Amino acid sequence: MSQADSLQLAHLHRLEQDYAALLGRHGFDGVLLFSGRPARHHGDDQFASFAAFGHFVHWTGQAQLAHSWLLIRPGEAPTLFLHAPDDFWHLPARLPDEPWVARFRLEPRATEAPPALPPGRYAVVGDVTAAEAEALGAEANPPALLAGLDELRVRKSDYEVACLREANRRAMAGHLAAREAFLGGGAELDIQLAYLGAARQRESQLPYANIVGLNAHGGVLHYQHYDLAPPGRARSLLLDGGCRHRGYCADITRTWPGSDALPEFAPLIQGVTTLQQRLIDRLAPGVSYVALHERMHEELATLLVAHGLVDASPEAVLASGLTRAFCPHGLGHLLGVQVHDVAGRVASDGSPLPPPSDHPALRLTRTLEAGMVVTMEPGLYVIPMLLAPHRHRHEVNWALVERLADHGGIRIEDNVLVTGEGPVNLTPREP
Repeated sequence: MSQADSLQLAHLHRLEQDYAALLGRHGFDGVLLFSGRPARHHGDDQFASFAAFGHFVHWTGQAQLAHSWLLIRPGEAPTLFLHAPDDFWHLPARLPDEPWVARFRLEPRATEAPPALPPGRYAVVGDVTAAEAEALGAEANPPALLAGLDELRVRKSDYEVACLREANRRAMAGHLAAREAFLGGGAELDIQLAYLGAARQRESQLPYANIVGLNAHGGVLHYQHYDLAPPGRARSLLLDGGCRHRGYCADITRTWPGSDALPEFAPLIQGVTTLQQRLIDRLAPGVSYVALHERMHEELATLLVAHGLVDASPEAVLASGLTRAFCPHGLGHLLGVQVHDVAGRVASDGSPLPPPSDHPALRLTRTLEAGMVVTMEPGLYVIPMLLAPHRHRHEVNWALVERLADHGGIRIEDNVLVTGEGPVNLTPREP
């Protein structure tokens, strides 16, 4: 048996124990997890890209298995009701050669309807209505149980870490191929195609739509297009690209200068990279992620001053709100079978932990614990609409800011495991 297989079996054993304890605590005899159903485009017979419900993927690793149900009962083998109808239009679902398949009871079915439940008190969790649950004699998405299931995904098993590491390896292969396509003069679409080929995934399998932003497009945080022609000048590339492995997601961002970049741009990239590495070094159990996010803004203020973008003390830059204009997003988030994984803004008991009012986009507000995997993604962007309210500030070097505007921005993102012995960066360092 391979190490991956052994780790997967240990992961399943832990899930069985944790689910049994949680179900017993809330008085349920079992829970039925629904993988989900693809959404049909209005007025058409085509479906949108699909990603299965995270708790279903937590057990199976099958992120694209639709219309299937997983019944978990303490003391019983999990039962997978696999939607696999005979169909000459589509290839029926196939399961991988992995240990979990032999450990589960499999019931292939042609119907999309949920299975009948045994006698007892059950919850059904996922994209189901109260009426559908009532027809099963079950409770739909009971909040306390759902919060407990979310919490089980916060700290990763050794198997999950191995899957995340492999997803990162594949994603970095995509990044390196994309960089070569960019330096070779490729358009955004060419860069995306190079990424997909090296990562060995089709677009619908990616955990999110890759962000491939050339020049000013790198300053649109969730830029959603792929230009077909290269720009007249190659200023920069910001690539936020992911990958899945056995359901687990990588989420990596890199920024590279182009042949026509200003001489000030590459040192800014290095500055953000160095800032990121210093923040990663601070990751440890017991550390407040909110405090790390605030530390990012303190260091960003120092960076803006050091590189001549603002002529003021770092303390004055921070107090003015300029760092939030140059970086409006959070430092990072939890990562797992979802890119923005669950339970990032609640305490372990499920009580809310809202982000600070000055930083509403922060997706992780918890105190760090061993076993968490987080992204670390500081950024520095020229976004005219956010900088416009600060145009009265004479301390800003507006001439330099405007010259950098067609470079878009910088984001450097790694995926890091928190441990008691120090942070473990799962993202390979590129040559």
